[in-house]
Amino acid sequence: MMRDNESLIDISDSIHLIMRYTQGIDLDRFTQNEEKQDAVLRRLIIIGEATKRLSPEFRSQHPTIPWRNIAGLRDIAVHEYERVDLDRIWRIIQTDLLELLTYIQPLLPTQE
Repeated sequence: MMRDNESLIDISDSIHLIMRYTQGIDLDRFTQNEEKQDAVLRRLIIIGEATKRLSPEFRSQHPTIPWRNIAGLRDIAVHEYERVDLDRIWRIIQTDLLELLTYIQPLLPTQE
């Protein structure tokens, strides 16, 4: 359970950082800025790694989240980086990450 909590925090933190990195820019500016791309891809890799660290029990308790797709994006970014589609990454930033954050936010451990 502790590892699941740490993974959820990593996912949440990475989503917030991606939102900060891409605030105020559009797809054209994103595709022209290699630093933004690198920063976002690094955080997507962290999200994918954190997803892989989640226990099978946790993932099965939350089947509506596409855990396999999230981990798969990480694998492409790491092992097949030439296949990274920036248009797809932008769509993920604009829609999928917000949905994921909305879903996991209630699952995050409370800070005491």
